[in-house]
Amino acid sequence: MSTTSVFSEEKNPRGIPKAPFIANVEEYIGSPDSDVEGHLKLFQDAIAKYRYMDANLTQRRTGLEDKIPDIKKTLHMIEFLQERREGKKKAGDDDDDDDLDDEEEESEGVKKPLTTTFELNDTLYAEAQLEDTETVYLWLGANVMLSYKIPAAISLLRSKLDAAEASLKATIEDLEFLREQLTMMEVNTARMYNWDVKRRRDRLAVESSKKG
Repeated sequence: MSTTSVFSEEKNPRGIPKAPFIANVEEYIGSPDSDVEGHLKLFQDAIAKYRYMDANLTQRRTGLEDKIPDIKKTLHMIEFLQERREGKKKAGDDDDDDDLDDEEEESEGVKKPLTTTFELNDTLYAEAQLEDTETVYLWLGANVMLSYKIPAAISLLRSKLDAAEASLKATIEDLEFLREQLTMMEVNTARMYNWDVKRRRDRLAVESSKKG
């Protein structure tokens, strides 16, 4: 008997096998005289596999919950830069209908850099002035940074955000499913163990009565 035979053929959408419910222990092990030690060992192996998957998914969930706010913060900042840039373009178009003095005044206002702060680490921030730009730089991981035009950066970040949120949703669903299967396997283990204890007691009682 292999560990895989413990699991049900039914699986969740990500391929995690469902744990069966052992309603009749005697029927499951084959006969009233069959040994349960092998079955209990397989149950423990199955529980260990579920716990291993649970630990990996919990770690994945933590990583996604840390990653998603960073993506959102970066996306909001780049969208703000795009809105600011589009606002300048619109102001420049409106200036064509104004006189020269007004145009120069608006031009001076438009060219004023944006003053903001940026995070150096968890508790340290620095002030910076952002000039008008159509290019941003994004960290892609593994010490890799690439430059993107603002619309391309927004498109990339939105796709990454959608993928991360979908992955987080699936991970949470898998964790809930896993914990249900863990509970089921622990119930199966307890039922089989208790059944074996009762069987041993019954045998002892029969042997005692025969001796008596």
